Amino acid sequence: MASSGVNHLSQPCIYGQLASSYAERKSRFMKWLSKLFKSGGSGRGVIGGQHPQFLGDENMVWRVPPRSLDGRPRSDKEKEDLDHAIALSLAEDLKRPKGYGWGSDTDEDLSRSLHDSLNTSSYPPYAPTPYYPSGYRVCGACKQDIGFGNYLGCMGTFFHPECFRCRSCGYPITEHEFSLSGRDAYHKSCFKELTHPKCEVCHQFIPTNGAGLIEYRCHPFWSQKYCPSHEHDNVARCCSCERLESWNARYISLGDGRSLCLECMESAIMDTGDCHSLYHAIRDFFEGMNMKLDQEIPMLLVERQALNEAIVGEKNGHHHLPETRGLCLSEEQTVKSIQVLRRPRLAGQRLVGMRSQPQKLTRKCEVTAILVLYGLPRLLTGAILAHELMHGWLRLKGFRNLSPEVEEGICQVLSYMWLESEVMPGFNRNMASTSSGAASSSSSSSKKGGKSEVEKKLGEFFMHQIAHDVSPAYGEGFRAANAAVNKFGLRITLDHIRLTGSFPL
Repeated sequence: MASSGVNHLSQPCIYGQLASSYAERKSRFMKWLSKLFKSGGSGRGVIGGQHPQFLGDENMVWRVPPRSLDGRPRSDKEKEDLDHAIALSLAEDLKRPKGYGWGSDTDEDLSRSLHDSLNTSSYPPYAPTPYYPSGYRVCGACKQDIGFGNYLGCMGTFFHPECFRCRSCGYPITEHEFSLSGRDAYHKSCFKELTHPKCEVCHQFIPTNGAGLIEYRCHPFWSQKYCPSHEHDNVARCCSCERLESWNARYISLGDGRSLCLECMESAIMDTGDCHSLYHAIRDFFEGMNMKLDQEIPMLLVERQALNEAIVGEKNGHHHLPETRGLCLSEEQTVKSIQVLRRPRLAGQRLVGMRSQPQKLTRKCEVTAILVLYGLPRLLTGAILAHELMHGWLRLKGFRNLSPEVEEGICQVLSYMWLESEVMPGFNRNMASTSSGAASSSSSSSKKGGKSEVEKKLGEFFMHQIAHDVSPAYGEGFRAANAAVNKFGLRITLDHIRLTGSFPL
């Protein structure tokens, strides 16, 4: 009978007096239902009234009597109470404004509502408040909590806007676009400044070519980067070290179409008188290797035009184009040599105080004279002198009809060896030379004193030029001659050349 009573409930009701609020009514109604369903009429109540009974939300236990207090059977009494409760509930609903009730008019809706009420707690559902720990957003730069202010997200990390800074300049990055290198952020302009190559001549960013690629030229030794256009826009190039003139460091004009950078100018030899001590030191170098020059060969420093005129008048010889910087004369000629009465001075970017005078060269032996361009650094002037002196030594010793590769190759080896002795005084090449020769070379180097780092670097460059020359006579000839000297020694190599006209293998 209890189940049929539940199916006909159209609204939840309370047992007893009319409640003043919905919460009170629901509480009392739940107590009544607990009492009803735990009684014998529910089919699952206590047996003989011996088990304790819990009433609703009250925290008390009492035994249910088998009969009501007025003596009627318990099922009849509860039936009347239920009917009375339904009547009171209906009367209460009629007094409310339309739409105030929360039930359904159908048995099915009533059953569902009652079932939900019996199977859920009387407490409202629990809705947890979101909890953000103190380190939920921590600035990746200053490591402080960001809180509820503005923030930036980048690379999986949060930042205060003022903490998101460029790694290069240190200022905040406020642009919508920026550059990343690893986990470091940069302004796009700062990143370009760091990574985009700049021309070392005009100091501008090297432009891209038609394909959108950065194209530039780079010196193989000095690593000087420059725009390709500077190879054709008449930018001055140092006649010694081959570096292009920078717009913020002007070169010195030598007056014959050549220019000299300031570093090469520091050790430049400007006239024949200044070159005599160097010339004799190189003769001593030859003598130290048992290659004494029996004749006193005249030596002159000349301008480019005088050297080119001498080349035209010379019947024999092999000249390294496009620039010849030295010549071993075998014919009688009149040439103009450079004579300086006092140290030349600069007037703007030009040298003044230079004077040339004609000089008649007569042939007294197989070699008439050695000519070298003036205004070159000491080490380059010495390397040219060593090369030309070797030509003179070969002619004086009767070496005839040598191929350009053999003659120019062995002369380049002597030039390279002299540079080695100057740049690397402790270097000991494996060659056939006497101990007195080695001592003479070492003594010659010690008398000159220490060289600056700039001059040593220049010496290394001149050695690099010789070793990487691409011409058949000067380049391939040097590499073949150098391999023979390293393997057999200089003396055996020279003896083999005298007999066969070729290098030993």
